[in-house]
Amino acid sequence: MNAAVVHAFDAPPTYATFPDPVPSPGEALIDVTAAALHRIVRSLANGSHYGSTGVLPFVPGVDGVGRLRSSSGQLPAGARVYFGATHSPYGTFAEQSLASAAMLLPLPDELDDATAAAIANPAMSSTVALRRARFQPGENVLILGATGASGQLAVQIAKAGGAGSIVAAGRNPQALEMLKALGADATISLNQHPEPLAAALREELDGRSIDIVLDYLWGSPAETLLSAIAQKGLDHAARRIRYVQIGSMAGPTLKLAASTLRSSGLELLGSGFGSASLEQIGAALSGFFARIAVNPMEFIYRTAPLREIGALWNSDSQGARLVFQP
Repeated sequence: MNAAVVHAFDAPPTYATFPDPVPSPGEALIDVTAAALHRIVRSLANGSHYGSTGVLPFVPGVDGVGRLRSSSGQLPAGARVYFGATHSPYGTFAEQSLASAAMLLPLPDELDDATAAAIANPAMSSTVALRRARFQPGENVLILGATGASGQLAVQIAKAGGAGSIVAAGRNPQALEMLKALGADATISLNQHPEPLAAALREELDGRSIDIVLDYLWGSPAETLLSAIAQKGLDHAARRIRYVQIGSMAGPTLKLAASTLRSSGLELLGSGFGSASLEQIGAALSGFFARIAVNPMEFIYRTAPLREIGALWNSDSQGARLVFQP
């Protein structure tokens, strides 16, 4: 079959032939119609993600849309599905791929292949994270890194889920302004020095009684936010804040003072592959697909033929998610 193939961690994939996948018991063979280039795809392809096996060569891509080559469970042959690839070395940037039955989700007719492929992974980050935090309608959410594609969706998903108030923090001033129309009740620019930024974050944390933080950044911005959560004095009542770590675009590590945990109601959680089961991810995405089939969300993507993978791998998508089609 034709596929994008990673031959080296320091070079873009090349369009080449790759052995056809053969399903094992419990796996489905899928004819791929669309697969999106997400941040995790690049990280796995350059070997920096914790999920990387270090084994070459392989086909990149963690999820996609396609049609079943044969029936699987209750789904007939030819069914149009969103799926997650779980069988290395067969990713989704190929004419065919493999998936387990737990990650075969039928798609509503109203949702086209490219849209589903583009939006599922970034939407998954906040839908699963909110489930991890046991989010309830009426609770208040702060999103750190809200101006990226996943963060913009997180604002819309929290709003659709009934959030009482949403605070969006990010660097892009134009995107921050747009987020007000998408459901953010307040915005905070991260283009500030730590002291004024901490003061702005503390004002929103206290004034809106933030219940949940969705963090796409980690690193320095998270350090500043955690310092704003920390309390001074001995006469305060700690308010519970569920802090969900999703991404690390600002850095893989940070310094966390022990007093931050002891002085606050902070609860640290992670959301990603490994912290949530395939069944949990599938349930979250099934509900999301059903919602956006009726009430679409704002999300920008563009499509390209898979044969252009080498030329477009490191291109500036200007905020649009890139979707490859075999």
